[in-house]
Amino acid sequence: MVIRPDPDDLDPGDPGFIADPFPALARLREGAGVRRSAGLGGWVASRHADCKALLKDPRFSADRMTPFFEHMGPDKRAGLSTLESTVRRWAVFVDPPDHTRLRGLMNRAFNPRAIEALAPRVARRVDDLIAGFRDRRRVDFIREFAYPLPATVIADLLGVPIADVELLKRWSDELGAFVLTARATPDKYARAEAAAKEMRDYFGALIEARRGAPGEDAASWLIAASDREGRLSSEELVATCVLLLFAGHETTTHLLGNGLYALMRHPAEMARLRARKDEPAFVATAVEEMLRWDGPSLAQVRIAAEDVDWNGARIAKGERVFLMLAAAGRDPAVFADPDRFDPGRDPNPHLAFGYGLHFCVGAPLARLEARVAFPKLLAAFADIAPVPGAVPAWSDNLVVRGLHELEVALAPV
Repeated sequence: MVIRPDPDDLDPGDPGFIADPFPALARLREGAGVRRSAGLGGWVASRHADCKALLKDPRFSADRMTPFFEHMGPDKRAGLSTLESTVRRWAVFVDPPDHTRLRGLMNRAFNPRAIEALAPRVARRVDDLIAGFRDRRRVDFIREFAYPLPATVIADLLGVPIADVELLKRWSDELGAFVLTARATPDKYARAEAAAKEMRDYFGALIEARRGAPGEDAASWLIAASDREGRLSSEELVATCVLLLFAGHETTTHLLGNGLYALMRHPAEMARLRARKDEPAFVATAVEEMLRWDGPSLAQVRIAAEDVDWNGARIAKGERVFLMLAAAGRDPAVFADPDRFDPGRDPNPHLAFGYGLHFCVGAPLARLEARVAFPKLLAAFADIAPVPGAVPAWSDNLVVRGLHELEVALAPV
């Protein structure tokens, strides 16, 4: 008997899926709520209700790193000891009670009020970047704007010298290829281990320097809280700094890049946003639609901590469940006319930043940067359009969706 592949299954390595996953995600959503996927090697949830409920269900663990390393051969695992030590201490891969402790400290450092106070600093950085290519007619928006804006903002927030940002970006990319499950990156484990060692040493030295000379930055605050309250081990302190630097720019880079790409593909909606760019409430609503439409989170992964019967699906302990947040964002059961890009959509209960205990701690900062950036870009340029013939280069990451490069043509005001 010939077993034919499921035509509605996902092939995350398919170039068509990488460029535009939404037709395949729509077909997936129309089937069973939670179903097996040979292409992903686990279960997959694609409906909004299932993804939201799974993200809150304590029977599903965020710790996908422990089983990954425990299933590894001893020699290979020993060669990745720094990588394991680092990522297993990241709050995004930790369950309560440790998650509660780590997240509590991070929330205090990145609370919405503190983030909103950064608006003038973000605005100055946006102005500087725009000034750098105001007289040019063609730029790579990712390399020259969408990456340097959040990278320098989070570096400044952590107390990292701006001159070190490019070095940290290289290390962060190597870690990202492992953490975000890039498929085409050769030797990604060894490269991630090397990057983890470099970042451990870098932040270890930064922490010691801040202990001797504290500054007005998040790293100094975390150090003081840890030393005063004993709530972070030295290894957790280093790992948390690495996480904040890594996560603090990755999501926002893709929000900015994917958001501009959506506006360029919908010029009438770009004109609508341009006309209302001085209305903060409308700009905020437009940013939420960018997150829903083609946000930076393609999926999140959970591990069944016990055998679970989920609406008839028998999910065994240890099995992976892929929560397709991008598919949930276009679920017609939740969103009216979900395949229309509508910057005025309200309400907009997307799951782009996750849900529940692991809701993205950097969400307020990402939203702030987008709310500041897009009005200034639209004020500075009469038109922002794709360069004819240029093909957007999408990453092949399974967890994060974003562009490596995006060539755009600029017309000054």
